[in-house]
Amino acid sequence: MSGGPTINTIAARAGVSIASVSRVLNGLPTREETVRKVLAAANELGYVPNSVARSLKSRRTNQVAFAMADIGNPVYLAMIREIQPVLKAAGYRLVLHSTDADVGDEIDVLRSLGERYVDGLIMIPLRVTAELVTAITVARAPVVVIGSVPEGTAVDNVRTDSRSGLRLAMEHLHALGRRRIGFLNGPPDTVPGAARGAAYIATLAALGLPYDPRLVEVGDFYRLEGAQAAERLLARLAADGGAPGLDALMCANDLIALGALDVLRRAGLRVPEDVAVAGMDDVDLAAAAWPAVTSVSLGSAERGKAAAELLLDRLENGDRAPRAVTFEPRLVIRASTVGEETR
Repeated sequence: MSGGPTINTIAARAGVSIASVSRVLNGLPTREETVRKVLAAANELGYVPNSVARSLKSRRTNQVAFAMADIGNPVYLAMIREIQPVLKAAGYRLVLHSTDADVGDEIDVLRSLGERYVDGLIMIPLRVTAELVTAITVARAPVVVIGSVPEGTAVDNVRTDSRSGLRLAMEHLHALGRRRIGFLNGPPDTVPGAARGAAYIATLAALGLPYDPRLVEVGDFYRLEGAQAAERLLARLAADGGAPGLDALMCANDLIALGALDVLRRAGLRVPEDVAVAGMDDVDLAAAAWPAVTSVSLGSAERGKAAAELLLDRLENGDRAPRAVTFEPRLVIRASTVGEETR
């Protein structure tokens, strides 16, 4: 055979796709039967399959990385508590990486997968750009994304519908008679910020309530920034007439809600008598606050476990079609909206 065997001739002999041959020869996880066929074809064609097999074995690190925006965020901690035991039971160690929600850092992590320091990656990006999507789809090791990705992206994906989750909380506030519902959001250029901001406006319209930009403030998904956003909102309303001007606060996550509680307390406003407060994520801190915060559970722990299971399945069945797993949001009602006596 002139020039020796090629990826095309091996694929033809094995009866598999060129992509499958490429995965085997590059040491990427692939079904055992596919590996056997490719190695057998390579052996028949003189492709030194023994060195290929040794390469496959040596490339395994038994480590999996989890890349998240902030390792201290209780949402990610809830995920880690579920991811680690699933991986450990399968013989893998978990490596943590904090990206600070920097897309460039996330792309670097994806590109470094070619160095085989881990066997796979679970990531939860807050900003999904075209360049990031490309890096995900060409990554040299299996990737599972927790969060929304563009339709048709070829990656295993675990997601939830935060828009409908925010709507659940807003409908709850409306049912309690609240009509001046303020909104404290995180950065609108993030996936959750954009989704929850759009849901707030859409839900107001569905409830027949007017949109008032004075009731909206943007900060970041942290307690301090949530407090600062609440201070700006209250100061603006006070300057417009001296009254609070709102009877409820919808917060884009629980950390923002906790910051808002601090500010409302300092302002002499009672929760929920004067201002009801609702958050999202249902982190442990929300339940432990005073008053305990009504929140939308987005299944953080469940999403983490599902992501780990998807990755393990991908490591064993590398050439299967991408799968998507969706969790429905659930409203958890607590004292910050209904009070202690009426819970």
